[in-house]
Amino acid sequence: MHFDLIDLRLFVNTVHAGNITSGAQRSHLSLPSASARIRAMEASLGIPLLERGRRGVQPTPAGKALLQHAGVLMQQVERLQFDLSQYAQGVQGQIRLLCNTAALTEYLPELLASFLQRHPSIDIDVQEMTSLRIVHALRQGAADIGIVSTAVDSEGLQSLAFRDDPLMLVMPLEHPLALAPSLRFIDALAYGFVGLSANSALALHLEEQALHAGRRMQIRVRAEGFDGVIRMVAHGAGLGIVPRAAVERWQPLLSFKSLALSEAWADRKLLLCAQDFKALPGFAQGLIQTLSVDG
Repeated sequence: MHFDLIDLRLFVNTVHAGNITSGAQRSHLSLPSASARIRAMEASLGIPLLERGRRGVQPTPAGKALLQHAGVLMQQVERLQFDLSQYAQGVQGQIRLLCNTAALTEYLPELLASFLQRHPSIDIDVQEMTSLRIVHALRQGAADIGIVSTAVDSEGLQSLAFRDDPLMLVMPLEHPLALAPSLRFIDALAYGFVGLSANSALALHLEEQALHAGRRMQIRVRAEGFDGVIRMVAHGAGLGIVPRAAVERWQPLLSFKSLALSEAWADRKLLLCAQDFKALPGFAQGLIQTLSVDG
């Protein structure tokens, strides 16, 4: 078995991204080089590490074991880099933060900018994932901190309150559902939606909820970000689902109707999670303090 750190980082990035193309991009490798490295890893072990399908890749049982060990090794390498960097100028620490769509777009930009301004020697690697994948990554030691929805089971992780983040259904004022006092997600699936980017964590989550209800979302058009969704909805393109924070920003500026969804998964809160907050480096604990509600 002959793996180097580039191989392991590529494998971790590929599993988290769900496809080799994105894994190669995150690892700063060409697609042919990335594919060759993964094939060489599998040939070295004599067993497949990834199940390849039309919708991407999933780790095999052996791949899951490798992912867990690789995550621990990557975390140890980052700790090593931090300790050695004390003897040199430049970046003195890096935090890997995983978050869902709402946290990334609605809450984090100003908070992270403030933290980075106060700590010029710290870098933050922020990646967007679904809450379920974030929980898996944290349990496997592949990230320092995650921000996840209470809709997923975070058992085994430590958590702190981050923000209340209920999802709202937004619609044009003249939409047939605009007079309803309350709505279920399944009731809205009979109509067309303005969706988020197909790769966004919230888009994937909503499509999963529709499939659980035995339906599919009718996506008429996709927008980059919540602002684009709301602007298209306000001008009649269809329904949209966005966090309450986005609704509150746009309500004074555009005319549209918003309703809370009645499903429990939509009335969500966001949590800061880690394997062990006290085991994090001091600079990562400082970020936790900046982000937490009680910080």
